[in-house]
Amino acid sequence: QVLLVESGVASVQPGGSLRLSCAGSGSDLIIRCMTWVRATPGKEREGVIAIDTIIENSWTSGSAQRRFVISRDKAKNTVSLQRNSLKSADTGIYYCAAARPSIRACDRWSEYSNWGRGTQVTVSS
Repeated sequence: QVLLVESGVASVQPGGSLRLSCAGSGSDLIIRCMTWVRATPGKEREGVIAIDTIIENSWTSGSAQRRFVISRDKAKNTVSLQRNSLKSADTGIYYCAAARPSIRACDRWSEYSNWGRGTQVTVSS
């Protein structure tokens, strides 16, 4: 099992920067993909960005998420989410998730099986 623990600021100002971290631990840390998924009231969870831990390439779900940056620290078993110039539209609950090597592609967010608890991010003045 893989335990994902998220950390980071919960409230930021418009134009500010977001930095969230997700640390993995457990008896099985063999993963292929790590992702950040966002949930907003009245909407389904949507994939924001993902990274292939093998080739270190990242994927975004669309043009609206292209300002997000994902990175991974192998030594610390962590993955981070960063974004500058935040807007109110970036508000939501951000979940990190991990996928085993069996996943078909890192942008197939429905195939992630290990999830963090979620971090509420509120962008307001």
